[in-house]
Amino acid sequence: MKLTEELFLMNKQRNRLKRFRKYENIAYKENDYMEIDFGYIFRTSTKPVWKGSKIETIEDGYKEYKDMLKEGWKKTNLYKRNF
Repeated sequence: MKLTEELFLMNKQRNRLKRFRKYENIAYKENDYMEIDFGYIFRTSTKPVWKGSKIETIEDGYKEYKDMLKEGWKKTNLYKRNF
């Protein structure tokens, strides 16, 4: 699988956000990793407050993405314009 853009998920309460994006590591030729950032939203009109991130393999990242969709998180592009 190829990750070509950032993917955002927002929870049902619209107060938490996760961003999935390709992790670029120039030390290794194979970039099979994804960075997952997580943060909080205080108002939809402001930028999210990012609290942390983790690096996962592409497969594990997509598995987490799919699991979160099953839990009720929704896709969003509201915050794409802020980056």
